[in-house]
Amino acid sequence: MRLEFSTKISAADREKAACIAVAVFEANRLSPAAAALDRASGGQIRTLLHSGDLDGKPGTTRLLYRVPGIAAERVLLVGMGKEKEIRAKEYRDGVRAAISAARETGAAQACLYLTQVAVAGHDAAWKARQLAVVAGETLYRFDQMKSGKAEARPLQEIVLGVASRRELRPVGLGLAAGRAIASGLALARDLGNLPGNVCTPSFLAERATQLAKEFKLAVEVLGRDDMKRLGMGSLLSVANGSREPPKFIVLRYRGAGKQDRPVVLVGKGITFDSGGISLKPGADMDEMKFDMCGAASVLGTFRAVAEMKLKLNLVGLIPATENMPGGAASKPGDIVKSMSGQTIEILNTDAEGRLILCDALTYAERFNPQLVIDIATLTGACVIALGHVCSGLFANKDALAREILAAGEDAWDRAWQLPLWDDYREQLKSNFADLANIGGRPAGSVTAACFLSSFAGKYPWAHLDIAGTAWKSGKEKGATGRPVPLLTSFLMRRAKR
Repeated sequence: MRLEFSTKISAADREKAACIAVAVFEANRLSPAAAALDRASGGQIRTLLHSGDLDGKPGTTRLLYRVPGIAAERVLLVGMGKEKEIRAKEYRDGVRAAISAARETGAAQACLYLTQVAVAGHDAAWKARQLAVVAGETLYRFDQMKSGKAEARPLQEIVLGVASRRELRPVGLGLAAGRAIASGLALARDLGNLPGNVCTPSFLAERATQLAKEFKLAVEVLGRDDMKRLGMGSLLSVANGSREPPKFIVLRYRGAGKQDRPVVLVGKGITFDSGGISLKPGADMDEMKFDMCGAASVLGTFRAVAEMKLKLNLVGLIPATENMPGGAASKPGDIVKSMSGQTIEILNTDAEGRLILCDALTYAERFNPQLVIDIATLTGACVIALGHVCSGLFANKDALAREILAAGEDAWDRAWQLPLWDDYREQLKSNFADLANIGGRPAGSVTAACFLSSFAGKYPWAHLDIAGTAWKSGKEKGATGRPVPLLTSFLMRRAKR
């Protein structure tokens, strides 16, 4: 069931909601909405703060029932940190805590006054957008593969209370964008969380076709024979070891004129990665179902863009296959010919993502793109370099890199630029082919990006390595949906041009 959002001009002390949420700050400071509740209750809010039961730190909450003088059944006090130092992280932490606490109350509806909090460098539309995205992330559940689904909490609607009529439009616009991004995130997470025996290349193609029908997109699905005809020898070398047929998915969204050159997104779609003949260790191999999260993020971004009806043209390319150790699988030392004509010595069959992406990058040339961004769970080396906080970014144009970094900051789905210097290409030299598919242990994420750049020289190009951000392990194991927010923010900004 989809969470509903709405806005209304509302005074916190007179709002007859099942639950209302207002912000409080450190040093016993109150937001305007909290101050109104304090006056109506005869000072009970300040008394609580002075007692030390709530310190106002980001993400802390306190629930009060039937406060005298206040119309709402429940009052949720939400800590936001120091009043003059609230930035994106503090605001999102506060929103996440508020949504979680509101859900646990059992209330079907909650009215939040959190967009009234001043956030450094951000307007009301941004605050509403982030609130909707964070709400979607917080309330997301994946239980479709369980025989007995967990009982759902009844929170069905979130109302954003605003102080004046002039706030309705920007908050409403921000909510609409946030809802679309949250929908895209949920789609990407669902696809990532499905097991490899369900989410096959054919399944991805079916979901892309369903998405195309829902939003009137153009879709084309190429099979093995089409790939052979196009000369996609690198992609097919990965697919040869699997009984599942590979698919090459082409999605097109037209939100601008025919003369407008498209942005092209390329998503790595390895629906399960065993490593092939260079077999991975058995421990945690189940997480290799997440190796198609780049493809999932492309589909999620398309959903968000189509829902928002952005005024730009967008192409999505998804090379999808399994990487399995079958009798026909590629072997270390094999040499294959890519669609570009360049030959590749496969030194490690577990470096397969770049082998399917390189043919997709060559295919992208036919669209005369204004730019191309590929998204891939490409290298464990990127996790070592950057951990799980930000995605790795490489680009052949610094202006494009800056644009993507700014979009990531805006979406709070951040990336960090790493070098793409020619010096690293020395590691990819082969005695027998034009280049090798690996460059050794040093700077593994950089040499992988250098490999891809060899196929992306005809347009501005960027590569997002999401190996550390696409999913979580451990107790919270599951797909994150990243970088759907970053990509959508980037495209929103492009559309405004």
